[in-house]
Amino acid sequence: MSGHGKKYREASQRYDKQAPYPAVQALDLVKTLASANFDETVDAVFKLGIDPRNADQLVRGTVSLPHGTGQDVRVAVFAPADKVQEAEDAGADLVGGPELVETLQGGGELNFDVAIATPDMMAEVGKLGRVLGPRGLMPNPKAGTVTPDVGKAVEEFKAGRIEYRNDRYGNVHTVVGKASFDVEQLRENLSTVAGEVMRARPAATKGRYLRSLTISSTMGPGVKVDTSRLEDSFDPAS
Repeated sequence: MSGHGKKYREASQRYDKQAPYPAVQALDLVKTLASANFDETVDAVFKLGIDPRNADQLVRGTVSLPHGTGQDVRVAVFAPADKVQEAEDAGADLVGGPELVETLQGGGELNFDVAIATPDMMAEVGKLGRVLGPRGLMPNPKAGTVTPDVGKAVEEFKAGRIEYRNDRYGNVHTVVGKASFDVEQLRENLSTVAGEVMRARPAATKGRYLRSLTISSTMGPGVKVDTSRLEDSFDPAS
């Protein structure tokens, strides 16, 4: 851990932590600051001017990253017998009906990143509220994870569709790729996510919506993005 601490401190001294940078420059910095001996994930944190205590100010949805996440996404599907083959053919890692619910209720391993369910399975899946809920794995229609078209949903999440949702502090955390991606791939992914988060602005929100945007790699320090130049930074022509 001390080695990581030293690397982190050294990385932090190579740029102005308080200064916001244009998106492309910020992403280039994050790539150079990623010094771990594995391919670090690049994350973005959108600090939003919402009141997460109010149901009409929640921000949630899904977005497909043009270049994917760079991660192997494991998908579980809760479906009736006639949908099992469809889910498996699409690449689902775990498929089942009531018996899968029972297994997970009994302490079965949650070795998946996304859970998808057909609408008619939700009465059963609802029994897993205490298991899936705290981990953000409960299927939800707004997230596109409750659908009769399980094959399409599995393919989309495998290909780089991600779910985003605000936390209790009003922040939205999302993956935008890997440190091994080139800057343009990261910029396109970040631009896509930012556009989606901006479009998801609740009508009830007052004042400034996007308060700040910070990007970082798994083990690296955060770099602020200049949100006043957001449109310029994300414009492919710039």
